[in-house]
Amino acid sequence: MNAARHDPATDRLQFRDPARARELSARLHQLAAEIDAPSVQVMHVCGSHEQAIARFGLRSLLPPKIDVIMGPGCPVCVTAAPEVDEAVALSRQGVWITTYGDMLRVPGTVQSLADAQAAGGRVRVVYSITQAVEWARAHPEDEVVFFASGFETTAVTTAAALLATGDDAPPANFSVLSAHKYIPPAMELVAQMPGSRIDGYLAAGHAATITGWELFEAVVERQGVPVVVAGFEPLDILAALVKVVELIRDGAARVENMYPRCVSRQGNLRAQEQLWRVFTPRSGTWRGIAEIPDGNLRLRDEWAHRDARRRFQIDLGGLWSETLGPDAMPLAEQCLCGDIMTGIASPLDCPLYGKECRPDAPVGACMVSSEGTCKIWHQYGGRPDLSPVALGDSP
Repeated sequence: MNAARHDPATDRLQFRDPARARELSARLHQLAAEIDAPSVQVMHVCGSHEQAIARFGLRSLLPPKIDVIMGPGCPVCVTAAPEVDEAVALSRQGVWITTYGDMLRVPGTVQSLADAQAAGGRVRVVYSITQAVEWARAHPEDEVVFFASGFETTAVTTAAALLATGDDAPPANFSVLSAHKYIPPAMELVAQMPGSRIDGYLAAGHAATITGWELFEAVVERQGVPVVVAGFEPLDILAALVKVVELIRDGAARVENMYPRCVSRQGNLRAQEQLWRVFTPRSGTWRGIAEIPDGNLRLRDEWAHRDARRRFQIDLGGLWSETLGPDAMPLAEQCLCGDIMTGIASPLDCPLYGKECRPDAPVGACMVSSEGTCKIWHQYGGRPDLSPVALGDSP
């Protein structure tokens, strides 16, 4: 079943057609009735998917039997506290830390980057690694570090910036502190966690634009559940859900690409070549989840001169000797971000959600980032009433 409807009057594909959304919803209700199981659990691993699902009220179109949950698809949320600590320590040592705005309020062990900035640390928000390079070029007397977060999609841009030559090459005072993550290993580990039951996946279309959909065949083979690559418009997501539920009903474990206008089997080979020239997978901790084999992307040895971890002596001992304060730790211990990011709990299960933990006073990383489940649910709601206006109807 295709996602979009073609509009002959404009010769364009329509991705926010309420009539088409109702057709896809009806198909999901039909499929749910054909599945002899009390529930079907589909996990997506993308903050952009969660934003669209919540913003457009798509859960209100689903039959009660079909539960769509968000997995560890927020790179800011899974950035480990020690990684934040490294950036905080460098900023306090006089190094400029440039990073995305979402990273500022992510809690470290002792401080966030926003705390460090308020205390005099050198922190600057940028919208791209290109801006970070420009800042380094404009301040040749200072060391400038780009605190890099994100999955494969943004890791490619980091790699491209480091590989640039000539006038575009980063200056000598520029380096990278990589907190980049690699999503496929996390999908497999989450499926094996106690309390987790995943019948199928929606894969992120933008990441698959880089990696290609063939990458997920290994996940399917090992887990025996289908994976469907999905785009980000409302009809993209609904059509992908129809496809994955059809596969679940039929017991067919395979990969389907429902985002063919952007994603191919092989992906962007040039981008992949650049990614793996600069980065290599390493085991590392994802905040609130676990140690994930090959889940972190670190700079290769030949890029040691651009690697902030090897370029600087990062003093974490002095930072960790500080205390958090009497009230911070009990709240942090109650935070359910880890269970929320593995699909075991929802934001509504957390005793802090919407009370002690709010966007203006976040306790956990899921309430910090615009791609965090708690932040998204606080903004849009988890199962709001479907708004015809949001899907494109006239008021």
